[in-house]
Amino acid sequence: MNLCDIAVESVMGLQPYVPGKPIEELQRQYGVRDVIKLASNESPIGPSQASLAAIALATRDLTRYPDGNGFSLKQALAEKFQVDAAQITLGNGSNDILELIARCFATAEDEVMFAQHAFAVYPLVAQAIGAKLLEVPAKDYGHDLSAMQHAITANTKLIFIANPNNPTGTYLPAKEVHSFLKAVPHNVIVVLDEAYVEYGDEEVNSIDWLSDFPNLIICRTFSKAYGLAGLRVGFALSSSEIADLLNRLRQPFNVNHLAMCAAIAALGDEDYLQRARQVNQQGMQQYIDGFNELGLNYIPSKANFICVDVATNAADIYEKLLQQGVIVRPVAGYGLPTHLRISIGLEHENQRCLEALANSLSEAK
Repeated sequence: MNLCDIAVESVMGLQPYVPGKPIEELQRQYGVRDVIKLASNESPIGPSQASLAAIALATRDLTRYPDGNGFSLKQALAEKFQVDAAQITLGNGSNDILELIARCFATAEDEVMFAQHAFAVYPLVAQAIGAKLLEVPAKDYGHDLSAMQHAITANTKLIFIANPNNPTGTYLPAKEVHSFLKAVPHNVIVVLDEAYVEYGDEEVNSIDWLSDFPNLIICRTFSKAYGLAGLRVGFALSSSEIADLLNRLRQPFNVNHLAMCAAIAALGDEDYLQRARQVNQQGMQQYIDGFNELGLNYIPSKANFICVDVATNAADIYEKLLQQGVIVRPVAGYGLPTHLRISIGLEHENQRCLEALANSLSEAK
């Protein structure tokens, strides 16, 4: 008997999410010892000292289960963002919350909408529950909100918007997003995925919209600007009614004790966040200057990565970079076969990547 025959049909059609190649895997594959990883949009500056100190203290309680309700972290988030703790849902990374949202609001009879070139997890969580996928063509590599508005049907239940978008880094001005929210029917849930919002400079805070749009869910994470990707801490802000529904589905203890303690410390470390932004801004300019020197087009980004068009099969250039000990991210799976997504690293890492890219392009000619 083939056990796959008894699996849920929608699961059988899934292609697993492929993360960035780990450093250890490249070392095994090519024997390269000096490796830099610029593939997964991780913070290049390491975790804050405040988070490390909080983790060290929290190890004393490793024999205990974590607080299943995440009381202390919710209180810290509530104070930081001026919301009620009842509006918060905690997740094992924001991906965990994206899945909770799909399971909570969509069925096989419903449509889940997202943009072309948007985060791969949106169709993945929708397909897993058998929902109908509605991909709206991109505009300038980002979300076409006008087209998305006109694509809404009576069956549309859930809309995912990444701002900034991953993998393209495109950004929607607050005014445009707010106008879109006003046009969306109240019975359609809109998920505003702001995993990279801390790198932006727009003054309007989307959290202020929650009181006007009860169908809005804002997802954020500690994996990027806060430098805690290895601990997996995400959170959603919404109406208390939506949060109550999501928390009914949420697994108990889905965020571990060390992660919550580190996240609380990170929230209070404004100096670390400012340094993360500064390093990112400087690194972004370094890549822009490097791409201009190489004559390469790129997609302007508001995140901690940048997508560059290498004007040839990007998979070949990716492989050449691996052989030089540089890991980036090919994005052919997002409909961008000639692009590579490169995370912003430290100055010397960015320089090495640019030099390896120049070598790879020269070899490809």
